[in-house]
Amino acid sequence: MKTSLWLAVVCLAASLPTHAETFKPIELKDQELASLRGRYVMPGRIVSFGIVMTSTWQNANGEVIGATSAMQVQQSTIKPQFYVSMIDEKGTGSAQPARTGTGTGTVTGGSGLNTTQGVTQVVRAAGDFNAANNDVDINVSKGNEAPAGQPQGQALAAGSTLTGSNGAGSLSVSSTGAGVQMNIIANGNQGSSAQSLGQGGLMQNTTLLGASNRVSNLTSLNVVLRDNAPMAGSVSANLEQLKGLRNLGY
Repeated sequence: MKTSLWLAVVCLAASLPTHAETFKPIELKDQELASLRGRYVMPGRIVSFGIVMTSTWQNANGEVIGATSAMQVQQSTIKPQFYVSMIDEKGTGSAQPARTGTGTGTVTGGSGLNTTQGVTQVVRAAGDFNAANNDVDINVSKGNEAPAGQPQGQALAAGSTLTGSNGAGSLSVSSTGAGVQMNIIANGNQGSSAQSLGQGGLMQNTTLLGASNRVSNLTSLNVVLRDNAPMAGSVSANLEQLKGLRNLGY
């Protein structure tokens, strides 16, 4: 037997565990884990892909300003499109001057939040009796049909901005080359919130300067996957639909 073959046999034998040895787990570095994460699903398996973003701000008087932005992509979708529904609710009780004055809190810094990647959730508070909620849901289900119905509301064209306002504050929903962004600026220097999705990242950021505010930023990603193998030609059709998301910054 050749020497090189003997060396290969010896190295292989040395690498095999003996019966006396127990299994020893090996800690993986973050860089190694990043290369192991599942990143791709064949387009032919995607029956429906939907995004729902909701941002609301309720002040101490019970007035609510906000919006819901939704998009659903399926086989019959010609062009991906976000639809926006405004949220405008009147107060549920009488004003309490001791709680509804101008916010006096101060929050500094935070410029680095604009350069983060992935999912970023931030709540900064300089007031009392506030509540803030940032939440992300990823729902994956199996089936051969997309959910019934289409998103409701006003179409949000690429490069456009929809606005609204009431006693709680002012709201803007924008669609740019960087994705979709929802901003709320509360009246009376009570604070602000921002939620954006695009460029491979999600940002949910709330700053509270006053008191007795209730703020919520929610994003839900909903995917329906087909169990059976796709029909011929459906893969390329789904690819074209998904490419349309690039114009929205995804």
